[in-house]
Amino acid sequence: MERLFRLGYVAKGLVYAIVGWLAASAALGPGGRTTGTRGALRSLLKQPFGQILLGLVVIGLSGYVLWRLVQAIMDTENKGTNAKGIILRLSYAGNGLIYGGLAITAVDLIIDEVEREVDIDDSYGSRDWTALLLAQPFGQWLVGMVGAIVIGVSFYELYQAYTANFRRKFKLNEMSDTEKTWATRIGRFGLAARGIVYSIIGFFLIQAARQSNSNQVRGLKGALDSLARQSYGRWLLGIVALGLIAYGVYYIVQARYRRINVT
Repeated sequence: MERLFRLGYVAKGLVYAIVGWLAASAALGPGGRTTGTRGALRSLLKQPFGQILLGLVVIGLSGYVLWRLVQAIMDTENKGTNAKGIILRLSYAGNGLIYGGLAITAVDLIIDEVEREVDIDDSYGSRDWTALLLAQPFGQWLVGMVGAIVIGVSFYELYQAYTANFRRKFKLNEMSDTEKTWATRIGRFGLAARGIVYSIIGFFLIQAARQSNSNQVRGLKGALDSLARQSYGRWLLGIVALGLIAYGVYYIVQARYRRINVT
């Protein structure tokens, strides 16, 4: 089970590394393109032995989903049963469900052998559930709350990047000084980049709430596209893209050195 969980970290890291690589290509020249996590899966499918590679990613993502649910149910991080602990454990379960949806998308891509030229934009699913929430009583408040939560997550990622508290999760006694140094640098850079992207996604959610318009919602691809449209957009996109690659590498490092308590 521990090996399956660690494979899950590799799979998540690979997806983000592909997103970052494609975004970096878009920043460097006209031949590149930005994409979200679903687009990264399609890009992987187009490689030699793509279905086999994507199948391995499905297995890995399934392991990641299972690990997140174990964290939530068995409280492997010792968060407790107070209000803060329950919220954190629910966030683990929610994160697992999100990547469960990504795993299902990967399975759909494997089953569908007909290649489509239209890239999968992860904004579409976000717009669907945003429209559903907006249709409910107090829908704008609900969407605005989700946006505030996403921005809160982005601040937490930036805080983790600043303090490097994520090092506590590593088996530092098994790492050399060089490995500790680079794992810290890569983790900080990656978490900062993801925090920036999440803050943009949260901003668009709040805009959707204010205007009661689900078309304002942007996913990972949309957030990267918005960076590219700013002044010095190629530079901004390039830096964040490298950060997302670092975030992917950070998760692969976790696959090797993270403490995983399955008892």
